[in-house]
Amino acid sequence: MDGLQEILYTLKQNKLRTGLTAFGVFWGIFMLILLLGAGKGMQNGVYKSFGSDVMDFVIVWGNTTSVAYNGLGLGRSTPLTTADMLAIQQKIPDVRFIAADYATEGVTIKYEDKIGSYSVHGVPDEYFRIKEDVPFTFGRKTNPFDDLEVRKVAAIGLAVADRIFGKNVNPIGKTIRINDVAMRVIGVFHDEGNHGQDSERIYIPKTIHAKLFGNSEKAGSIWLRPKAGVDGFEFEKKVIELLKIRHDVSPEDKRAIKSFNMAEPAKKVNGLFIAINAFIWFVGLGTLTAGIIGVSNIMIITVKERTREIGIRKALGATPFSIVSTLLMESILVTSIAGYSGLVLGVGLLELVSFGLRSVGAKLEFFDNPEVNFQAALTAIVLLVIVGALAGLMPALKAARIMPIEAMRAE
Repeated sequence: MDGLQEILYTLKQNKLRTGLTAFGVFWGIFMLILLLGAGKGMQNGVYKSFGSDVMDFVIVWGNTTSVAYNGLGLGRSTPLTTADMLAIQQKIPDVRFIAADYATEGVTIKYEDKIGSYSVHGVPDEYFRIKEDVPFTFGRKTNPFDDLEVRKVAAIGLAVADRIFGKNVNPIGKTIRINDVAMRVIGVFHDEGNHGQDSERIYIPKTIHAKLFGNSEKAGSIWLRPKAGVDGFEFEKKVIELLKIRHDVSPEDKRAIKSFNMAEPAKKVNGLFIAINAFIWFVGLGTLTAGIIGVSNIMIITVKERTREIGIRKALGATPFSIVSTLLMESILVTSIAGYSGLVLGVGLLELVSFGLRSVGAKLEFFDNPEVNFQAALTAIVLLVIVGALAGLMPALKAARIMPIEAMRAE
């Protein structure tokens, strides 16, 4: 307590100098937290634009050939089938989940006096293991029993529910008509994929889809998810090669079998944000360094001003350790309090911005929920204290080496 009182007394004697030094450190950590929060907000916004999908799925679908092959002309259709899905399961061991999407566009949906046209998708239970992050506002997903018992049930997108039932209405248990067939609503989901257009879909069991629309073997697309740790690009390549062989497609044909691999945009975005975060840390730490240099300069001035005092202390028996520790504690105290204040104010401001965006319902395209990772904030504070201690170490060691007789001669 005596040491702390002495440090506080010294700081009070030089209020302006201490305040300016502390402000340099405060501003550095404050700007670093704001930059990190803004960078995280950008990252959240970009990932939100990907929709409610996991980052490792692959979609494949048939198109038309662009290269003649094995006596077959170009322009030939290559629709995928249930047999293709089974072949992928049998010959590619890296498959974690696989599901065919049997889609029919422009289907008439009726509820009382309201009519709309939407896409209806017949999907198995495995489909929702691939799209596992799609949130359900009400009710549940379709399940294997719906398929086995050929239940007339449907999970509808939030956009569909809002248009035919009204906003904030729970439609679970109500009956809609799909192609004049009564179907009970069992769930409402909100899929942000394709900028929210995936919420205009209706999912029904694949057995019911086959009865309503036929074509029970022809799949609009096949969705896949590789096992954990499997290279998504190599996985995609193996699937396409297998499908080309099954459909007599030339290996050079880039159009016959189309695909989308979520790993590709995810890789690009991850690389972009690694660069952005590196730049943020560079700028933030540069600003923080300016404050730390201020601490070092102030400690040098402090040692010079207190040269006689340090000499008298050594003459009275003060050890070099006690002198160094006192000066170091002064440096650590200033950086810790100023840094913590900057951290609290920075986090508080980010939370205020986030709360304001939520309160007004603002939806920015590439910015959402600015926040600071706790580990990053803790790292910044620990780094600040360590660097603050190092900033005061050299002047403190210099003070410990002063001879009492030389100190007494100092002006």
